[in-house]
Amino acid sequence: MELHDVTYAVDDALALITLNRPKYRNAQSYRLLDELDTALATADADPAVRVIVLRGSGGNFSSGHDLGTPESLEARALAGVPDSGIEFYENFRRYNLDLTLRWRNITKPTIAMVEGFCIYGGWMIAASMDLVFAASDAKFLAGLLEYFSVPFDVGIRKAKELCFESRFITAEEGKEAGFVSRIYPPEDLERETLNYARRCAENTTAALRMSKLAINKIQDGQGYSNAMEGAFADYVIMMQSRGTGRVEGMRRLGGVDLAVKGTRGERAGQTPNS
Repeated sequence: MELHDVTYAVDDALALITLNRPKYRNAQSYRLLDELDTALATADADPAVRVIVLRGSGGNFSSGHDLGTPESLEARALAGVPDSGIEFYENFRRYNLDLTLRWRNITKPTIAMVEGFCIYGGWMIAASMDLVFAASDAKFLAGLLEYFSVPFDVGIRKAKELCFESRFITAEEGKEAGFVSRIYPPEDLERETLNYARRCAENTTAALRMSKLAINKIQDGQGYSNAMEGAFADYVIMMQSRGTGRVEGMRRLGGVDLAVKGTRGERAGQTPNS
């Protein structure tokens, strides 16, 4: 398994997977997503692995989808994916819905270990994991995403509040809303996450697998997977109507720009540090 943008290691019964594009805050190129899928599938197929831990390098989990780094533009040009039509749809669906649903249904417990920024596509990947452990200074940004789990992650009214305003939430607010499982000081996050993972790994493979399966079935009975399909279609419509709104001259979406301005106190009705 040759990996470039993801690293993979096994420590006893734990698989440790790291998104490894720190220069771009682990922005998600197609290559990174393909390699993440490979790493997760490898861990899932390894009988020695009982728990999977996913993190980002360089102090950030992920700044979201890669919106045009030189490496990503070159790879897309070589792939020859068109800008419209069914081939575009199939490619877009693979990287923004199908893979994420597959990761959600991996047979083993998965833990997202979140430091720094977890923005849009970063939220999608974290949401596809079973648990989210976060550093106390982590920042999360939700929105109408291709894999729109946000209403399940934080509840209906909280999802509306966050999507309408476009603002970062802290790890503590994410925990209060039900998205973040546990919070630790940055210097303790790795140790405590791995300690928890090792305790899980003491359980039997059958107990871990069947517990996850039963819980996911209950969530699907509430309409989870169908909701992801429906919201993906809504996202495609928004995208085709240019509703995602990239900021001119920047690799940044409008909602992310609003959230960044909010941290600087540059939004309507805000004062610095409010």
